[in-house]
Amino acid sequence: MKIYTKTGDKGETSLIGGVRVKKSNHRIEAYGTLDELNSWIGVLRNIEEISNPQLFQKIQDVLFTIGSHLASHPEKGRMKLPEILDADIEQLEKDIDRMESELPPLMTFVLPGSSLQNSYCHIARTVCRRGERCVVELSINEKVEEIIIRYLNRLSDHLFVLSRYITLKQHGEDIPWKP
Repeated sequence: MKIYTKTGDKGETSLIGGVRVKKSNHRIEAYGTLDELNSWIGVLRNIEEISNPQLFQKIQDVLFTIGSHLASHPEKGRMKLPEILDADIEQLEKDIDRMESELPPLMTFVLPGSSLQNSYCHIARTVCRRGERCVVELSINEKVEEIIIRYLNRLSDHLFVLSRYITLKQHGEDIPWKP
């Protein structure tokens, strides 16, 4: 099978179910942003200070599942897709709590850049926030499962805490914002 089909050469693509939409469609923007995020999560999985790379593979799996939900037309050709579960969100919360139990209290806003790995976390966090905004925008006019927005919101929190946790494990210091 060839990787190129030439069916997108005029700026359109197919959703799951065969409905053709412009590549600028909010649905495409949302799952494309989550695909970008998934790539950044792949970078994070390879950071030495990540104590649980299996969690990051699970995050990648959930992001792919979310992408499949977003790539499906809400009324046409809906196929059976894997579910996004409350347990997926709870797993993120549990890891946030674990990391925060070791972190000093946050007394100020912090800037990215205490290390390369810290910066990668912040890039992933901001891509996650953009993805969340894209999904919220999509939800204004189309049906989107509420759990998708909750998951993305919690994932961005997780990535922020992870940035601080990595700094701690590297014996670095957060860079405070000094207005």
